[in-house]
Amino acid sequence: MRVGDSGHMKAKLSGNLAVVAAVITVLLWASSFVVIRFVGESLSPGAMAFSRLSVGAAVLAVIAVRYRRPIPRGRALALVIGYGLLWFAAYTVLLNWAEQHLDAGTAALLVNFAPILVAIFAGLFMGEGFPRPLVVGIVIAFAGVLLIALGGSGGSHNDRLGIILGLITAVLYAAGVLMQKVALRTVDAVTATWVGCFAGLLATTPFAPQAVGELADASAGAIAGVVFLGVGPTAIAFLTWAYALSRTDAGKMAATTLAVPAIAIGLSWVFLGEVPTALGLVGGAMALTGVAISRRRPRQQTPAVDAQVPEASPTS
Repeated sequence: MRVGDSGHMKAKLSGNLAVVAAVITVLLWASSFVVIRFVGESLSPGAMAFSRLSVGAAVLAVIAVRYRRPIPRGRALALVIGYGLLWFAAYTVLLNWAEQHLDAGTAALLVNFAPILVAIFAGLFMGEGFPRPLVVGIVIAFAGVLLIALGGSGGSHNDRLGIILGLITAVLYAAGVLMQKVALRTVDAVTATWVGCFAGLLATTPFAPQAVGELADASAGAIAGVVFLGVGPTAIAFLTWAYALSRTDAGKMAATTLAVPAIAIGLSWVFLGEVPTALGLVGGAMALTGVAISRRRPRQQTPAVDAQVPEASPTS
């Protein structure tokens, strides 16, 4: 096997693993919207955030000890701590709060306005540009999200405060992704995730006494939900997200998460009885289609080769 072929195979394998990691992330994050709604009946927003991050930090600590990577310094450390405060801490608290006023599907679609912000910023300021598949996919997926918003869900209890909180979480999400993308240029995915998670955990420690009191009175199902949020959507999903983000463009990765609202609506239908409308179902299908298009690589033009008639060799 030639060296060039070996390098191509490694690049293809890395790309395939990044896609698998992205799919895992999307599924776990979509499920979190449903579980947050369920756990929110027993825990307040801050207490749930602290409890979730405590579990996630414990899992990530075990992984970090095994990898034994050095803690970043200087600007890289500041970026990791910054996105930890914005994404792990502030985002988590505000999302929990928003879902006390929104159904799971609506919360998911408001939060996932962030991929549009990420794609625009990354294209303008991070040199990622605007490949045609990405632009077309985002337009289709965003149109689907709008249909979901217009359709709503049966029995929804959305209010203005919930919508405002959902949009704020979208901004925090976008800022966190962009800061993380820059940090991942010099920091490995495992270190970036566990340091960010611990930064978020420290920021939510004021809610620790409240969390202890509420967990003491919580049902076994609510406690299991907190454990799931910490292990799945926090520890595992943020690791797979960081892995995939370090191997692809921020805009393309963010566009992939536009599938989250469609999946969240389906899960909330099954587990919470929040029935989507016909518009919601069509919008979900469009969102998934748009994501599939955005993940396609732009077609590269093959340079034309001039067809030349070979000269006849002289006869001896």
